[in-house]
Amino acid sequence: MIPHVRVRGDARSRGRQYGEQVAGQVRGSLDAYAEIFGHYAGWDWPTVVEHARTFLAPVAAFDERYLEEMRGIAEGADVPFEDILAINVRTEVMFAAKARSAVATLPRVGECTSFAIVPPPASERPVLVGQNWDWTLHARDTVVVLEAEQDEAPAYVTVVEAGLLAKTGFNSSGVAIATNALVSDRDTGTPGVPYHVLLRAMLDATSPSEALGTLQRAPRSSSANYVIGHRSGLGIIVEAAPGDFSQLRLIQPDERGVLLHGNHFEHPGFDAVDVGIWLMPDSPFRMQRTRATLRAERSDPTPKSLLEMLSDHAGEPAGVCCHPAESAHRLEQFTTVISTVMDLEAETMLLVHGSPCSTPPTELLYQGFFAGARERRVS
Repeated sequence: MIPHVRVRGDARSRGRQYGEQVAGQVRGSLDAYAEIFGHYAGWDWPTVVEHARTFLAPVAAFDERYLEEMRGIAEGADVPFEDILAINVRTEVMFAAKARSAVATLPRVGECTSFAIVPPPASERPVLVGQNWDWTLHARDTVVVLEAEQDEAPAYVTVVEAGLLAKTGFNSSGVAIATNALVSDRDTGTPGVPYHVLLRAMLDATSPSEALGTLQRAPRSSSANYVIGHRSGLGIIVEAAPGDFSQLRLIQPDERGVLLHGNHFEHPGFDAVDVGIWLMPDSPFRMQRTRATLRAERSDPTPKSLLEMLSDHAGEPAGVCCHPAESAHRLEQFTTVISTVMDLEAETMLLVHGSPCSTPPTELLYQGFFAGARERRVS
């Protein structure tokens, strides 16, 4: 069962409570990434930490609170702050060009299928946002549900690896974020605002335009895809290459209100080399399959039907529902770690821990949590 962590207070206090409650899982993340960084980037832990320190200034300039949260996590879990910083720049370590060049032949990397369903303005249907997340086997033991109440920003819920700031989630202002790793030849490892810090910052947004603005505030270090949804009936995909606001490409919902994304660039204006196709060659086939599934739907998508979409095995073992290739090296075996669908009107999250093809979902209800947090912020 996924541990649930509920925290409250200022940034340092929230981080400390988080680290204390899942200290074992945080140490599990650190142990796993020590192996993963060596296998994928060819870097030992001191090299990773040295690289991670170069991100301190960009994060501090962006918002010091996120460094405070990381310091709190380190204190709560009784581990060095630099180690927590290192796993929060794991994307920048693994996918930077200097890391790619350190290993002659990188294996396939597992990642995500994300989506949003945005109904037309006259509809009473809710906005649904979600994704699955495929990663190495260790992550099934280190993933947690973090539920945070803040005085200075909306309350939020995120499903995340222990020790990291955020991944997919939603907040009490009706903003939801799903995401995919992307990789381009512009991912050089140049310090900027890291991917997981941006995900955390977007969960502080009070509107979809503020979430988009978060990605524009400072130069970003990594390519990534962001699905932004809002309970008012809005949604958009943002494909980001490293750099400033000029490196963002927006994709609107299709005529059915569907936003769908994998681990390769799809915007026709993308003008760099898509390295993600090399690292994640299953991505276009996952997109083909999920688009076909949604086109074949005779009724409006529901959280349950979207989880069924995420259970598809075409192209296995690297299908939408990913299962480990037993013949592969242990660190090159990928599996679906979590699948989630968020209903932004009902403020619920349907969550599967493990393979959605065989694991029943758990419905998490956040209407009361979000309402209480909104009332306390107003008062």
